[in-house]
Parts: sequence; C-alpha cells; structure tokens
Amino acid sequence: MTNDQVTEILDRPLSQELLARDLCRLAYVAGDGTPRNIPIAFTWNGRHIVMCTSRNAPKLASLRRNPAVAVTIDTEVHPPKILLVRGTVELDDVDGMPEEYLQMNGSYGMTAEQRVEWEAEVRSLYDGMVRIVMTPTWAKLIDFETTLPSAVEELIRRRAERRQAHGTGVR
Repeated sequence: MTNDQVTEILDRPLSQELLARDLCRLAYVAGDGTPRNIPIAFTWNGRHIVMCTSRNAPKLASLRRNPAVAVTIDTEVHPPKILLVRGTVELDDVDGMPEEYLQMNGSYGMTAEQRVEWEAEVRSLYDGMVRIVMTPTWAKLIDFETTLPSAVEELIRRRAERRQAHGTGVR
C-alpha cells in the first residue's frame, strides 16, 4: 500500500471520527514470541498515532526488538465501524509528562477541579514517559456499508461469478 493510499483512507470522515476516539487496541509481538493485544489511550496528530506509557512498561522491550505493530479502533455498536492500521513505532523517552498524554486523557468526564487533581496526581507519579509514535504503512476502514472485510468481499465476488456462470440472478 502506498503512502497516498494510506493517507486517503485515514483522511476519510469516518476514519477521522474513529481517530478522535480515546482508546485503541495495540497489537505487537512479545519477547516470548507470542502475540499481545492491549487497550491503550492514543491521540492522532494528523500523521502519527501517538500512545504513551511508563518507562518500566514490559511492552517497551518487545517494541524495541520488533517495532512492527497493528492498531484497531472500533465502535461498540452493530454493525461496528472499524479502522485497522499497521505500521512501525519509534520510542521517544520524554522527561516529565508528554503533552499527548494530557490530550488523550482530556475527554474523560471530569470537572475542572477534578482535572487539576488528576493532572497533579499523574505528574507526581511519572518522572517521565515513553511516547510510542506509530507511522501508518497500511490502513483499512470497514463500515459494513461501503467497505467490508476482505474475506466477505471475496465471498460476494465468488457468489456473483457463480450467478453469472449459471446465468441466474439468484443462487
């Protein structure tokens, strides 16, 4: 998939809506070779998916060894709206609190006073964090109206071919 194709998918209104959500699921290969899939807060900066984690998070060693990842962002309704993104990550150690961490946690239902207390608490907990910066190299948007999972698209194509071969509209 070319960069332009990835950008076209990520720029679609539904993709932008999904990229504005709070949580995604990050998939990566752990040090023992088994897959991991974890929920993690994120923000989209228009070019990268940015996640933040503590400096002692076990996933960091795995991401250093193998920076290939996949992210899923979806809705909880049926039919779901799903944005699948693959790419690679770079790890950026940051002293203090990354601005993205504050952004990605900014939509929770807190009063202004609660927000001040929460921010003071997290600043006292973390002396620094690691920004996990994902560069998308592949993307697919599934809305079950205009786009479907590739396996379903293939089944529909095969059915159409069967119908055409038999000269019928129904089969």
